Amino acid sequence: MSQDSTRRDLVKAAGAAAAGWTILKPESAFGYPANSKVKVGLLGTGRRGSRVSQYFVKNSDAEMAALADLYDDQLDAAKKTIPAQNAQTYKSAEAILDADIDAVYIATPPYMHPEHFEMAVASGKHILMEKPVGVDPAGVKRVLAATENLKPGQTVVIDFQQRYGAEYREAFERVISGELGEIGMIRSAWIGSDLPRRSGHPESEEKIRNWLFYSDRSGDIIVEQNCHNIDVVRWFTRVHPISAMGYATRVFRTDIGNIVDSFAVTYKLPDGRVYTHAGNQIMPRGGYRDVGEYFMGEKGTIATSRQGYKLWLDGMDPVEKKTPGDITQNVVDEFIRSVRGEIPTRNDVAEACESTLTAILGRTAYEQEREITWDDLLAM
Repeated sequence: MSQDSTRRDLVKAAGAAAAGWTILKPESAFGYPANSKVKVGLLGTGRRGSRVSQYFVKNSDAEMAALADLYDDQLDAAKKTIPAQNAQTYKSAEAILDADIDAVYIATPPYMHPEHFEMAVASGKHILMEKPVGVDPAGVKRVLAATENLKPGQTVVIDFQQRYGAEYREAFERVISGELGEIGMIRSAWIGSDLPRRSGHPESEEKIRNWLFYSDRSGDIIVEQNCHNIDVVRWFTRVHPISAMGYATRVFRTDIGNIVDSFAVTYKLPDGRVYTHAGNQIMPRGGYRDVGEYFMGEKGTIATSRQGYKLWLDGMDPVEKKTPGDITQNVVDEFIRSVRGEIPTRNDVAEACESTLTAILGRTAYEQEREITWDDLLAM
């Protein structure tokens, strides 16, 4: 099954037309004078939003011109973290989208993404949004449908960073070139530590302040965090799974929220191949960590991660390529170049929607402890 056919299935289910790459001549894009900086607004000044905003500050063609958050303490913390650029502060999505900015970086909790994405599309601002695009099928379909209203030259990037890493792109080319032969098995993992808690807030704010720990706000760890691994596998295989089965546990983290702390999911691809993914947030001892993807072929194996890739081919010494720096900087830099019309206008929403739905497919399988098909999911 080709990527085009799987995308058509998703578009049909959403009742919307999905865009891929929109190729425009630079002069037909929004366009910026050579000496003008792109004014960016941050919507959601939490840990991730404040961190990524620093990459915008490092880009000489961008400036952080506005910050928005529900809470004053979040805004105050962000102003201390993000190098001062005289950013204006706002208390709502509506206010920042009405401000004098060219682009918005949406870093609000995932359950808010569909609403904020619709608003950003309507505003005409360029959009960089955190993954996942939503926490349930209805939210994902809502995001995809909103792309119908994008304006010519309006760049949209979803922050699946691996797609912007040079080493990831090189590994992708090696896989699809057939260098490893036919891929027989795929596995991925995000074995990591527990997440930090916020404290000292009123009980009424708990599910916003600590949204990570509530499945209806974050999508659970497979959707909120492990969707990165799943996106890489979708990208490299160019298909989505037809079904998933899985199990999960909640043993170590029982003090907060309702998300699991350990799970395993097996996906079945359209051609019958098996893809397995495991994840946990149980704070492995001794500093052990395993975050990456593994593609095993008839001639060799390649392991990919944010640190680079390692390739084993029959009859050859292993080849290893290291990733310099943080690939999130690559995302920001390409986003700004697209906004300025220096490269084709980017719109990768359809891909991000499919990857998010694939993660939701896995979560639904372990929640219901039964096989869930892609068609089952789209009918929910």
